[in-house]
Amino acid sequence: MMISVTFLAMFALSAALVVGFFGTLHPAFDSFAHFRVHLAVLMALCALPLLATSFRLQAAAALVFAVAAYATTTSLPLPRLWPVQAAYDAKPGDQAVYPGDQAVYRLLQMNLRFDNPTPKKVLSLIGRTNPDVITLDEVSEMWTTELGYITSAYPYRILCPYPNGVFGVALLSRRPFAAGTKPFCEPRGAMAIATVNFGGIGVDVAAIHLSWPWPREQSWQIGELSGPLASLGETAIMAGDCNAAPWSAAVRRVASLGKLTVMPSAGPSWIYRKLPDFLRRYTGLPIDQVFSKGAVLIHSASRLEDNGSDHLPVMVEFSLRSNDKQPEIEPKTALAAANQPARPRG
Repeated sequence: MMISVTFLAMFALSAALVVGFFGTLHPAFDSFAHFRVHLAVLMALCALPLLATSFRLQAAAALVFAVAAYATTTSLPLPRLWPVQAAYDAKPGDQAVYPGDQAVYRLLQMNLRFDNPTPKKVLSLIGRTNPDVITLDEVSEMWTTELGYITSAYPYRILCPYPNGVFGVALLSRRPFAAGTKPFCEPRGAMAIATVNFGGIGVDVAAIHLSWPWPREQSWQIGELSGPLASLGETAIMAGDCNAAPWSAAVRRVASLGKLTVMPSAGPSWIYRKLPDFLRRYTGLPIDQVFSKGAVLIHSASRLEDNGSDHLPVMVEFSLRSNDKQPEIEPKTALAAANQPARPRG
């Protein structure tokens, strides 16, 4: 009886794993893709004891499939008992090293959690890490007040509220916005874009927050964001809580619309908030993504310590390729307002 139950479980897991590869056909299939690692591991665990039974051939085939499925998520580091830092390059062939003649900048991506009980831990983390730019999700009315305390450190900012006052996005910068440009807020608070002056180079920096996958509105929302994504300049970096794994059809669609490259994941960043942080780091979902294009060269990504949210912060270090430099720009001295006109579409 136990053998039959194990075999049926293995078969069900394999079916779920298979449909996840057809996410481009329907977003319902893509919902399974986000759990590809978990499904592959569970299927392998079911297959192992069946190798000693009459189902050995089926179990062996399931093990091969599980390994192959896991191999498609190679952007996800294998579980380790120590902190993971991943070094990546935005373009194949280039080495992910810190160039001696180029400045290295830091972007901090955080889903703040709209009702975070420890906002001062977030502000302390920002003060200690001192990133150049910060992309934020779930910026509720509470966070509008809390972020006001660091205005002197990050005077260039755009806060894009969600209609219900809970799930907005924000972009903060120590570096000025480029003269002659206007920051942009997507009307539903799902995306913010500003052109930031990095040592005379204008880079479009964007914060994005997608809804949950099917049966929620994620697929529809990505379509709504096609205009802002297409409006990103030739050199851009975007980060946010995508509520989707990096290998999913949803994330590939976002990257395609913006002509962006998805950075390999720094590791699991989200899990149900009442579960231990240890489980989040090694069995959670890698749904906080970073995208880039043009002169942006990403060197590393690492997850930082828990700050009261159900997401871990992600710190990204990057530089700008000198051979792709744009004409120098003058800094913009006025603070950015959240109600700026929309960026041109297409």
